[in-house]
Amino acid sequence: MIDRLPVTDGFTALLETLTGRPVGRRTVPVDANGQPVPPPYTILDPLDRTDDDNTLADNGKATVVGYQATFVSGPIPGWPDSRGGDEQAQWLADRGWKVVERPANGPGYAHALNVGAGVACWRREAREVGGTSDPNDGIITSVIRYRLYLEKTA
Repeated sequence: MIDRLPVTDGFTALLETLTGRPVGRRTVPVDANGQPVPPPYTILDPLDRTDDDNTLADNGKATVVGYQATFVSGPIPGWPDSRGGDEQAQWLADRGWKVVERPANGPGYAHALNVGAGVACWRREAREVGGTSDPNDGIITSVIRYRLYLEKTA
C-alpha cells in the first residue's frame, strides 16, 4: 500500500513551484503567522483513491489517487473595488496544466513529482471541470481535477 501523505506533499510542492503561489490543503493557505494569504492561490483537495490500477498485471503495488485544484483569483490588496478576474484565474490554471506537460525530446514529464521514497508516478491525467463564472463574486476560480497513477518501485 502507498501512503497518501507523501504524495500530497509532493503534489502540493509541484503546484507551488509551477504557479509561484501558495497552495492550501482543503482551505485557504496561510502565511507564517497563521493568517490567510490574499489571492491568487490554489486550494488542493484530495479526492478518490483506489488501490487497483485496472490492469491485468495488477500486483497490488499500484494506487490511483485523485486531486482537485481550485485556482483562485481575487481582489488586489490595496486596490479599492478591485476584483479577481478571468485572466488571473486562467493564468494560474495554465500553470496547473504544466503538471501533465511532456518534454519535447523524450518520455516522462517535464516537471518532476516527488511522491515519496520507493514510489513512482508513471502516469498523470488532468481535466478542467469549470469554476465560477460571475465576475460580481469578486473571486473567480478555475478548477482542474488530476489523477496520479502510482506504483511501488522498491
